[in-house]
Amino acid sequence: MPLARFVAFTALASIPALAPSALSANDYPPTRVEVVEETFHGESIPDPYRWLEPLEAESAEVEAWTTEQNEFTRGVLEGLACRASLERELRPLLEIGAVGMPRERSGRLFWTQRDGDQDQPVLRVRDRDGAERILLDPKALDASGLVSMDWYSPSPDGTIVAVGLSRAGDEMPVLHLMKVDDGTFLADEIAGKVTSPSWFPDGKRFVYGQLADPADAYSRQYRVHEIGRSVRHDPILVKQREPSRVPYAAISDDGRWFVMGESRGWQASDLAVADAIAWEATGEIDRVVVAEGLDGRFSPIGIVGDTMFVQTTFEAPNGRLLAVDLNRPSLDAAREIVAQREQAVLDGVSLARGVLLASWSEVAVSSIERYDLSGNLLGAVELPGLGSASVGTDPDLASGFVSFTSYNRPRTIYRCDFAKGGALELWASPPVPVDPDQVEVSRLWATSKDGTRVPMFIVHKRGVTPDGTNPCLLYAYGGFNITMDPAFIATNWPWYEAGGVYAVAGLRGGGEFGKSWHRSGMLESKQNVFDDLFACAETLVASGWSAPDRLLVRGGSNGGLLVGAAITQRPDLWAGAISGVPLLDMLRYHRFLMARFWVPEYGSSEDATQFEWLKSYSPYHQIDAGTKYPATLVTAGENDSRVHPLHARKMVARLQAEAANDPSSEPILLWVDRDAGHGGGKPLSLRLRDSVDQWSFLFWRAGLCN
Repeated sequence: MPLARFVAFTALASIPALAPSALSANDYPPTRVEVVEETFHGESIPDPYRWLEPLEAESAEVEAWTTEQNEFTRGVLEGLACRASLERELRPLLEIGAVGMPRERSGRLFWTQRDGDQDQPVLRVRDRDGAERILLDPKALDASGLVSMDWYSPSPDGTIVAVGLSRAGDEMPVLHLMKVDDGTFLADEIAGKVTSPSWFPDGKRFVYGQLADPADAYSRQYRVHEIGRSVRHDPILVKQREPSRVPYAAISDDGRWFVMGESRGWQASDLAVADAIAWEATGEIDRVVVAEGLDGRFSPIGIVGDTMFVQTTFEAPNGRLLAVDLNRPSLDAAREIVAQREQAVLDGVSLARGVLLASWSEVAVSSIERYDLSGNLLGAVELPGLGSASVGTDPDLASGFVSFTSYNRPRTIYRCDFAKGGALELWASPPVPVDPDQVEVSRLWATSKDGTRVPMFIVHKRGVTPDGTNPCLLYAYGGFNITMDPAFIATNWPWYEAGGVYAVAGLRGGGEFGKSWHRSGMLESKQNVFDDLFACAETLVASGWSAPDRLLVRGGSNGGLLVGAAITQRPDLWAGAISGVPLLDMLRYHRFLMARFWVPEYGSSEDATQFEWLKSYSPYHQIDAGTKYPATLVTAGENDSRVHPLHARKMVARLQAEAANDPSSEPILLWVDRDAGHGGGKPLSLRLRDSVDQWSFLFWRAGLCN
């Protein structure tokens, strides 16, 4: 285990920890230095800002320091000349309505919807007689707008709905039950970061996941709850065994089978079934393994009779669909229903009555095909263009819903009878106060350091040409098998109107080209992700879509790590950067919150070989004193249950102290939101503030803030 020793810099001992000071507009708030030297595998690594690691509730000094940093940042951002005009433009764009994918249960239709200036989406229901009403408005539970609905799950007969409510973005939902007829809450309440439940067909019981200890992110367990019975009597089906192996469990729609397993990072998972009828009789889980310890993901889609449909990347890096006979639940006896394709990734499969819906992605562009349960192709679903689509189905119904969006197409919901054909019927399309047809989308390819071709979407207003002077914002993520799907982003419109270009890169580590693309950007290959980003930036400049003094980069979470690597490895490429809720100290990241989940993706400094990978790019440790870095805004959420705000605090403290930047012209800024977590659940007022903050900063750095 690493050893640590504290060394205080005596030369700085006279600086008060955080004594009030009259700061000039050009000064950063003072930051105390106290070096901790930690030994990793025989190498001593100094850390001058270890004292900034506690949460504010744990340290008055950290709270006071954060307050001064926030005040400094507010002074800079609120003093930008374009802020007021951007706020006027962004408000109506943030007030564009949004409709979630509907779910049909026994003739009732449920969906989420946010209209106009509503802080949070509400849960709506359409009854069997066609009457619509609001079933749950989170604002009615708390006038602050900080309570959000993380998920909802109607019972099979549509009489009860389970909802997960959290506060201030903490992503720690508490399960509540509501009667659909009158909207009253039942007494049942389950805490502990509860997952959306799967219901038994009787509608009186469900399987749910929770943290046995809410303070321990690695204590996930799955239990069965009977409505009206005390939670303390809920039997446990499966418990988490180690941090990087996350269990799951669900009940089949017919109540016959438990489906369970463990995920091992984002590349692999195990799958098993158990006889639920036998469990009810004996109380014992007789687990039968379908796949275990194999190099691939196994995702159960649904069960029809004794056949379980399973999507997998095992021996098929782009994905395929198998049918497993539960009387002989082994891969050897499985039938291939939908085969792998070389040029497209199987994003997902949904089950409707008698129909399988396969969603394909080819370089992040969606297509949907219909198959019968034997794998015979029935035809395609007729999508309205090139973009990103998803499907919502009920295994008991042949009809369902399709959601479609692109950079120049607002998210629209369509109804479709999948058994009769692939024609779409418009169901909901919120009006937008912009003309999407004024924006055009094209594809551009970059060649990375090792010769790999990397795709980008280029989005801009019609008439904008690559003349070498365009302001350009490059967005990317590059991790966890996540594909950068096209999406309508209303708040980009002021950027387009100002002549700005928006580029989205599909870096390695993502899911654009299947398992191999993901694998080539994780663990020892993580540097490929950064090299891909740099190649995209250089290509944007070389092709005339931007210039070095007008090119900006933004990313969040794993994308925040990407931005941290971007500014420390290639500070010359960027005029400005935004790193949102980032991981930045990669030598210690795994020790906080739920971060051991990500060891299969990044590795851990506890391993000598992996330590070398992480040290080579860890942004906090790659800061070079005396180097000028691009102006950077780093954001964090004090209630973040995923990425600890220590990363943002420490990175900003070190950059402010060691970078050669002039604080008045190229500042390093920190914003820690005390009413937010990783980003979800924010009310409209906070989303507006954040949007104005970030776009004002980007306009300023691109030379557009006059």
